[in-house]
This record gives sequence, C-alpha cells and structure tokens, in this order.
Amino acid sequence: MRNLTYTRFELLRILRNWRFFIFSLGFPLVLYFVIAGPNRNVQDFADTGISAPLYYMVGLASFGTMAAMLSTGTRIASEREAGWQRQLRVTPLRSRSYLGAKMLTAYLVSGITVGLLFISGASLGVHLSAATWLGMTGLMIIALVPFAILGVVLGHLLGSDTVGAAVGGTVGVLALVSGTWFPVGNGVLHDIAQVLPSYWLVQANRVALGGAAWGLLGWTVVVAWSVGLALLAVWVFRRDTERV
Repeated sequence: MRNLTYTRFELLRILRNWRFFIFSLGFPLVLYFVIAGPNRNVQDFADTGISAPLYYMVGLASFGTMAAMLSTGTRIASEREAGWQRQLRVTPLRSRSYLGAKMLTAYLVSGITVGLLFISGASLGVHLSAATWLGMTGLMIIALVPFAILGVVLGHLLGSDTVGAAVGGTVGVLALVSGTWFPVGNGVLHDIAQVLPSYWLVQANRVALGGAAWGLLGWTVVVAWSVGLALLAVWVFRRDTERV
C-alpha cells in the first residue's frame, strides 16, 4: 500500500464518519452558544481584559481540539483489536507514514473544530484582525503537537474498552485545570497548570491582546512534552508491531 494511498484512505474514512463528526464538532459548538451566548455583552470577563465570547471561543477551541486529537487513540485501539494493523504489516507501508496519516486526520478534525468555533465567535461579536486570527491559530497548531502524539500513545497502550474513558477523563481534567472554563489564578492550581501543555494551548488567546503569547516557559513545556511523548509513542508502537 503506497503512503499517499493510505493517507487518502484515512482522510476519506474520517470524513464519511458522520456520527463522529456530530459528537466531536457539535458538542463544543453547543457548549459555546450555551455559555457564551448569555454573556455576549461582557467585555472584561473575570478581569482578564478579554470579552466573554472571545475567552470561551478560545477555551472551547482548546477543549474541542484536545478531544479531536486524543480521539485518534480510540480509532487505533479499535483497529488493533480488529486485526487491521496486522494486515498493514504485510504491506510496504512504512511506520512513519502510518503514524503521519493518523496525526494528519486528527489535525483535520481539529481544524474543522477551530474553524466552526471561530465562525461562531464572530457571530457573537468577536472582532480580530486577520493577523491576530492567523497568529492565534498558528500557536494553537503548535500547542496541539503533544496531544496528537498522546492520542497515538493511548491507542497503542490501551484496549478499545478502556481508551474511551481514558480520553474523556484526560480531556476533562486538562480542560478543568488549564483555564478552559474559568481563568486560573495564582496558587497551587496555577503552578500545576503551567507545566501542562493544555495550559499553553489555552494561553494562545494572549495573541488576541496584542502581546507575546508565550514566554520561554511556555515553549519549553510544549517542546518537552512533545519530545517525551514522541519517545513513548515510538516505544509503544514498536512493542505492538513486534508482537506475533
């Protein structure tokens, strides 16, 4: 199986799964309008200097994209148990092409999620320059790298009966401690959040304020998690493929 052929297959398969799209895309949108809609006229949410529609737009974009990235794990776990990966081993498909296709489909779903939420934010009065939109989006793309890798890790580490709960629990906890639903003030929670990549994903909204989005700490945390998870992903993938 050629590399481009498999990538095309993965993209078409995810686009045709309308049930997945309804739940992965619809849930963040519904939450956004339920939470941000009644607060559309709040221009200084919790003394952040950010309007409520903008704050929740970025927060739920982080929530939705995290869920989309980690959902790759549920598909991988199902494929493993169905024997699909054993079939792929006898093809010329390279391991990096397989993993790249999985990450590309995760970014596709995440991109659609972000696009729909940005459109929803504009409908509630979020007005940003094109440069700000692009800067914020670019930073979020970088911040999603560790989550794309984590989805692969979970898919190869867990079975289909447990990976769903692991994905849901991970997204829920990270969203809670990283400022998706409310600003994270000073204290223990803030200290914990700063060493998590999810916090810096949410902090991409600082671009909307015209300032520097991340400092050295933010870049260090995202890169460190990406490298560490990449090494773990290589290990679990090789362990899986070496099994008889």
